[in-house]
Amino acid sequence: MKQKSDLLCPSAQHDWEDARLFAVMGGTPENPEAAYLDQTQPITEELLKMTEPVSPSEVFRFSAPCAQGKCGHYDNDHEKCKLVAKTVRLTEVVVQKLARCAIRSECRWWSQEGAVACQRCPQVVTTNFAPSNEMKIAADVSTE
Repeated sequence: MKQKSDLLCPSAQHDWEDARLFAVMGGTPENPEAAYLDQTQPITEELLKMTEPVSPSEVFRFSAPCAQGKCGHYDNDHEKCKLVAKTVRLTEVVVQKLARCAIRSECRWWSQEGAVACQRCPQVVTTNFAPSNEMKIAADVSTE
């Protein structure tokens, strides 16, 4: 198992150090659905321009090393990601069968919550302008 310091955030921004593309968002604004890549891909200017006029994190999911204490979602006292804990607690399961995922073995959410995180992960949009009420609460760094 990976050390906690080596784990990847599956809701990173494209401009984080060592960020990689691992999923493409599809579905609808009301029912987003991530399609996972077999292998992560490097971030290039050409890739980022493909999303214009919207932001890359509305269209793609990026992974990068977890920022831990530098992230508002991170609970330093318990060394856990509050975003995934709240997502698991508040949102519905959207898949029963886990999709292949290029980052699962290194993913903080998988390491912390296991399969229940992966059953909810496809509905997570990093920059979401139409989130469900549950996702709004989960993404709010000021709520437990």
